[in-house]
Formats: sequence, C-alpha cells, structure tokens
Amino acid sequence: MNPQPNPAAALPVVKLKIERRSSHPWVFRNMVERPDARIPPGAVVDVVDVNGQWVARAFYNGHSRITLRVLTSRADEPVDAAFFARKLSAAISFRRDTLQLDEVTNAYRLVHSEADGLSGLVVDRFGDTLVMEFFSAGMYKQRAAITEALKAHFPNARFYYFAEEHVGKQESFDCRPPEPPPPDVITEHGLRFRVAPGSKHKTGFFVDQRDNRLALSTFCAGKRVLDICCNTGGFGVYAKAKGGAAEVVGLDLDEQAIDMAKQNAKLNGATIRYVQADLFAWLRDIIPNGERFDTVVLDPAKLTRDREDVQTALKKYCDMNRLALQVVKPGGVLLTCSCTGLVSEPDFLESVRRAAWQAGRTIQVFTISGAAPDHPFMLSVPEGRYLKAVFCRVE
Repeated sequence: MNPQPNPAAALPVVKLKIERRSSHPWVFRNMVERPDARIPPGAVVDVVDVNGQWVARAFYNGHSRITLRVLTSRADEPVDAAFFARKLSAAISFRRDTLQLDEVTNAYRLVHSEADGLSGLVVDRFGDTLVMEFFSAGMYKQRAAITEALKAHFPNARFYYFAEEHVGKQESFDCRPPEPPPPDVITEHGLRFRVAPGSKHKTGFFVDQRDNRLALSTFCAGKRVLDICCNTGGFGVYAKAKGGAAEVVGLDLDEQAIDMAKQNAKLNGATIRYVQADLFAWLRDIIPNGERFDTVVLDPAKLTRDREDVQTALKKYCDMNRLALQVVKPGGVLLTCSCTGLVSEPDFLESVRRAAWQAGRTIQVFTISGAAPDHPFMLSVPEGRYLKAVFCRVE
C-alpha cells in the first residue's frame, strides 16, 4: 500500500505571533507574522504557532483584516475538491435530512459560512437556482470545485455567484458575476414568492425570516397590519394570505422592492396597499392623524458594517422603534427586527426599551427569535448569530 501523501508538502507556511488557543476560524492581521515571500490572496497555507507547532490549514490573505480563515485543524486533511465535497454534503444533509426543509419550502440556506466550516461562503437555494455569495478571496478561487460539489446534489440546478463590492475591495479580488438567471418562483409554507438573484436584495430573498413570517401571521386574523421596510413583501403577504388580515399596508423607500412586493402579493391573491416613502417622514405624518394598526412589523436592512458606527445604528433603531410603537393600537403586537450582526441582542433590546420609554408605551416581550434553523451558528463564532426578532405586546 502506498503511503498517504503529506497534505502540507507543497503549501506555503504562515507563522502566528501567538499560540492558537481559539477555535474561531478568523485570525486577524496583527496576530500573523508577515511571510518572507509573497503569498497570493486566497491561497491555502499551513499555519504554525509562535513555537513552530502546526495548528491549522487556512486561506491566507495579506490584504484582508481577516488574514487567515481556518478550514481544518487536522494535519492529515488536505484542502482539495474532496474537502469541499465532504463539507457541502454535510451541510446539505443537515438541511434536507435533519431539518427536512424540502417538506415546507424549496428555498433555504444550504451553506452558512463559518457554521458549516466554510468561512467566507454562503449558498442559498431558490428552487432550481443555487446562488453563491463569496466573502473571501479563498472561497472565490474555489468556485469551480464548489460548483461541481453542489451539482452532485442538485444536477439540474442553475448557478449564479457574486460578491458585494465592499467585500471585493477588502479581500482584494475582482468578482465578475455571470449573467443572472431569470427570476423564478419559490414556495414557502404554501405561499409563492418571486425571486430575482442578481438584484440588489442579497442572494434574492430573505429566507432567514421564514419562521418569523409564519409566527407573525398568527397575530393577523381580521387585523390592520403595517409592514415597515417591507422589502419584497414577505411579512405582508403572510399576514394577508396566510393570516387572514383585514388590511395590510406595506411601506418601503425602494421602488424596485415595492415592485417585487406587488408581484408577490398578486401571486398569492393578496390585496395589499404599498406605499413608497421614507419611514420617518411617513410615520411622522400619520401619527398626529391617529392612524393605528393592530400588528406592526419593523424589519429594516442592516444599518452598519463598521464597529465605529454601532452607537449611531443603535440610536437609529431607537428612533425607528419610537415611531413604530406610536402607531400600534393598545394591546397590539409589534415585531421589531435587527439583522445588524455588530449589534448584540442585549444592546438591541436596550434600544427598544428606550424607544418604548420615549414613546410613552409599555411593552411586554413574549418571544425573542432569530434566523431560521438553516442559518445555524457556532458558539465559538457569535458573529453568525446576527438576526434578532423581538415580538412584543404593546400597551
């Protein structure tokens, strides 16, 4: 029998300035010695600690603040096509076999970056379309191997990939997406939604709110519902088509999102009034008129990617929630959300508490939720737990 090849044989070696005592896959620039020879961004390297002890195999990127993204801590595990096939197979099996998501939807997250051992990669499924979003040069370089591994599970799939512009700059890679696939219609809990990968709405649709949309619909029967920052209409469509709301108003500033929301309402036979307006101006206009709603959803887009701006984001959350609370009828329900990963749950709850005090309202928090289970997180990587969804009764 031939001896096993040494996976480290041909790999550059990168040395840490520290001992590695963490299972977090990110290693920042200030913890890494500058290599003697240039290593291309996204190359696979072997990592040794300050004592020269082998500790990991990782993607290296000297241009990025996250200089190393650890892929394996097993010295005998090469990072090759078989590695990606194993990781992707395990991630897909969790969604299909353990969570049994195919029974309720054909749209869900297949890969959630660090939580699936693939730091820098997100994959969402929308029916027969698989969308890959890259957050690292290393994962972008492996796109062919990733695509081939996904084809083994979804042989009829169409593929699309992209990276946001700020990611390409931070990670120093030039992602040139292919032509977007045509919009498709997915199903979720018996409802239908039009999904357009390649639009500016992340991978095409916010599958992370699936369970929160269903939960919200149970508070809508015969009620007046306001969906603030309605985006492509998910909460509002659930409220009307599944929850039996008497009236639904969807509010968003984005004309493209409103257009898609109207299409989604029509797909489900839901009569919804959509308003294109800035939420601050519109709410300030209707509050003096005494217009009130039984159920209000506030689900704004991410407010910051910068740690320096977290306090500004928290103030904005407070301002938004103060206005939203003023249009909830006494005894009504507010679902308020934050998808800003840098804002912690305690800090978000404090901003909502402040908003209630400023609005002169008393709130009873009865459920705190997060992203659907196809978006798991590792306890060692709290950044993966980004979505906060707080259900409140308002007096």
